Amino acid sequence: MAGICAVLYAAHPDTLAHFGELRTLPVNFACGPDEARERIGSYRTHIEEGFAALRDGDLSGKLPTVFVADGETVLTLLLGNLEHLINHKHQLFVYLKMLPVNVGTADLYRLRGDGKD
Repeated sequence: MAGICAVLYAAHPDTLAHFGELRTLPVNFACGPDEARERIGSYRTHIEEGFAALRDGDLSGKLPTVFVADGETVLTLLLGNLEHLINHKHQLFVYLKMLPVNVGTADLYRLRGDGKD
């Protein structure tokens, strides 16, 4: 989720200058459920704000990355970060099933009409 915020910030650094505060937060560390929920909520709020600032034309704009100096499109970067997030979600789902924790399809996918939209 931090990666998605980073792309949105890079696409609109002036409008989303306060996103810079997210860089002070630690990533890739173990935390408890309460902190995880809080952090996910914060990232979600920032992502919603970032997408509200994004326009269709921004998606084809290129941003330099450490991997591609000439830049990749904002759309490519957002999709890559989404894929990364989905892979981690599936990884967690598999680990929970192995424990065994009672998880099912509704935990892996956001089902439409479930009242959580």
